[in-house]
Amino acid sequence: MQTDNGGNAAGIAAGIVGYGAYIPRFRLAGQEIARVWSHAEDETPIREKAVPGRDEDTATMCMEAARNALRRARIAPDRIGAIWIGSESHPYAVKPTGTLVAEALGAAPLTQAADFEFACKAGTEAFQAGLGFVSSGMGRYALVAGMDTAQSRPGDALEYTAAAGGAAFVLGPKAESPVHVNATLSWVSDTADFWRRPTAAYPSHAGRFTGEPGYFHHVQAAGERLMQAVGAAAADYRHVVVHQPNPKFAVRAMRALGFQTEQWQAGLLVNDVGNAYAGSALLGLSAVLDQALRGDRILLISYGSGGGADALDLTAQGDLTDWQAQRPTTTDYVNRKTSIDYATYARWRGLYAT
Repeated sequence: MQTDNGGNAAGIAAGIVGYGAYIPRFRLAGQEIARVWSHAEDETPIREKAVPGRDEDTATMCMEAARNALRRARIAPDRIGAIWIGSESHPYAVKPTGTLVAEALGAAPLTQAADFEFACKAGTEAFQAGLGFVSSGMGRYALVAGMDTAQSRPGDALEYTAAAGGAAFVLGPKAESPVHVNATLSWVSDTADFWRRPTAAYPSHAGRFTGEPGYFHHVQAAGERLMQAVGAAAADYRHVVVHQPNPKFAVRAMRALGFQTEQWQAGLLVNDVGNAYAGSALLGLSAVLDQALRGDRILLISYGSGGGADALDLTAQGDLTDWQAQRPTTTDYVNRKTSIDYATYARWRGLYAT
């Protein structure tokens, strides 16, 4: 059901038919960033972050995740009625990423293609739209993704966590879906915690203001209101995933909502891959689906600066072992890594002025 502000609901006739992750293999350690910026004695917010290779961007990474999702779904690309990509690092300011992905997958020309933007919740925004597309009968299947590259001003606090990666999902009729979406709710406000003007090369942020009233207010409010609407408590969920700007924010939010360590262990990836922005929450969901059992209930809460949060209540209604036997899994991508130094990172990301 889609809940409104009063807690009323309408049916969601869609679920997850397939899913797939993608994380670049290259890793930049937090201590390497600290070494360059003379913070070597400081504790870094994460151990390391995933960095795209020289030939990788949001479009190419979406293609990889989407192919993984289609393999699990066992659906031909030309049956996909919509391809919607959520990101804050689309390779073009005007040309849509969705058309590039549609062509690469073989879904073009008879499909919808569009890009979504809402900071770090652009991926779940596309996910919610896909649920509506399938539930309304406009199309049988939709492919949605949240994906981002590492974007941060050199030396800024964001550079320690801003990372690359994400996940894609094939949404289809609930009768065909091993994972059902029971309810979804969004909570938004005009909160100036994080922004980037059209001509700016890097995003700006309001420091600690990004935590409260930004991240914590929206994540906790969306989670509490959704659980209230569906009559659930934290103990009713086997897994919880929230947007992961850093481990401290994510763990604090989940504790405030009443969750315990064992409920968030499967989906908390930020220490190993960083904050994948629009891919963060969906990447955590893909990690949970890699090990979820029939009957497991999942709470997912994204966050996008500016600000807003999407909350989704899901249940693994079917046997997921066939999905989980297929490679690569999210954990495979997490464990597949090659370390690079800051100079290599800066050259690949074009941080040097020429």
